[in-house]
Amino acid sequence: MNFDPCTYVIFGATGNLSRTKLMPALYHLDVANRLPVGTCIVAIGRRPWDQEKWLSEVREMVMAKTKDDFDESIFKRFCARLVYHQGDIVKPECYSELAALLNNKNKFSHNIAFYLSISPADFGLVMEMLSNNQLFNEDLGWRRVIIEKPFGYDLDSAQALQKRISHYLTEEQIYRIDHYLGKGMVQNVLVFRFANVMLEPLWNRNYIDHIQITHSEEIGIDSRGDYYNGAGAMRDMLQSHLLQLLTLVTMEPPASMEAESLRDEKVKVLKSIRPIPKEAVHGYAFRAQYASGHVQGEKVSGYLQEANIPSNSVTETYASMKLYIDNWRWRGVPMYMRTGKRMAKAQSTISICFRHPPLQFFRDTHVQCMNQNWILLGIQPEECIRIEMTVKEPGLEMKTRTTSLDASFRNDDEKAIDAYEDLLLDVLKGDRSLFLRFDEVEYAWRIVDPILQTWAIERDFIATYPAGSWGPEDSRLFEKSAHFWRSSLTPECK
Repeated sequence: MNFDPCTYVIFGATGNLSRTKLMPALYHLDVANRLPVGTCIVAIGRRPWDQEKWLSEVREMVMAKTKDDFDESIFKRFCARLVYHQGDIVKPECYSELAALLNNKNKFSHNIAFYLSISPADFGLVMEMLSNNQLFNEDLGWRRVIIEKPFGYDLDSAQALQKRISHYLTEEQIYRIDHYLGKGMVQNVLVFRFANVMLEPLWNRNYIDHIQITHSEEIGIDSRGDYYNGAGAMRDMLQSHLLQLLTLVTMEPPASMEAESLRDEKVKVLKSIRPIPKEAVHGYAFRAQYASGHVQGEKVSGYLQEANIPSNSVTETYASMKLYIDNWRWRGVPMYMRTGKRMAKAQSTISICFRHPPLQFFRDTHVQCMNQNWILLGIQPEECIRIEMTVKEPGLEMKTRTTSLDASFRNDDEKAIDAYEDLLLDVLKGDRSLFLRFDEVEYAWRIVDPILQTWAIERDFIATYPAGSWGPEDSRLFEKSAHFWRSSLTPECK
């Protein structure tokens, strides 16, 4: 390993993110021998636990994710890295006691990564307290701060949050995490595009008809009613994850895979997206809410019947959007994006549709199924790359069918790696390529702000769709009557 050890300080260590993602990811990095000797993990929580109680909790967290792969000897080594620090993040003594703890040179590395697994409303307070206790001082080692989305509620709040954060940290110290970008298949999009020269001549407006990005979920809002009703699908998924996927699919080849080159090209895409005037919002965006229905054969309630949801709520659980990238490569190519809860299937896909051939050679034959070519990128749960093309069926007559060339992302004997493992390791390395720079966040908010502002004043009506369906009828977004939402990774004859 060519990087130094660090001390991970996790605020909110007893919460759900730490339990389901962070602690299992750090354990798996230890299993893979990717945590340098001397790397420690300081967990900060309000619960009155001692070290023994914390280790027993971590055992449960890890075993819930590892199942048959749990290794007692490695877990013992992992436990030696763990320290529990009880403290309330709103109280100054939490930070003075933390500073005293971390100043133990013999136990803790002076390279420190602070992971704020807490409400964004508390980011500013925690950073102020850490700064007041000289915990951002880089005289002896680096200091990095990892923050989870949402990065603001709209453009104004994102800019205000950035202004407060920048009082205490430089942009190079801030790691804005979007776990979607840590998924192996998302990174494979870059390899697929830039390591296969045969694609580059086709990857433009001359050959591509339109691009779709779908993130659908079977689940509802679970116990997140309070948060979700104030956020909605546009803020929760489209503004962040899906716009990030769009940048990776459409950006120009970066000069290198170095972080700033990659992020520069992503920002260029966001800056090139055609602004949506408020008076045209309904032609470019659609929202809806799930009603009662059936998911996997079970009857489920509608959004308005969920816990902590007001009966008159018009928060969207489904949002779709059409964008245009006004640059040389993509001018005139519609980009369709949609996300929704309580839909027919849980999946994330990127579907790239190519143009029809300029001449219909087979118009006087028995050819019935002349599909356009598609490239389908399955992000989750099915990780795949498929190129669909038309071939002749065996036999005496001129009949065709659609077949696909499949490039599996992972061999059968290769294990999936959780996105957080990749991202936590990148923090150690100082690799910011999969983290968001503030101008990425800012331009993404500029794109969706007119939509959110229009929806905010339209409180009388919201369309609905049955739970377990593929969402509402929103075909008015489509540029051409022949366009349709692609919901399957298997060939469809249209």
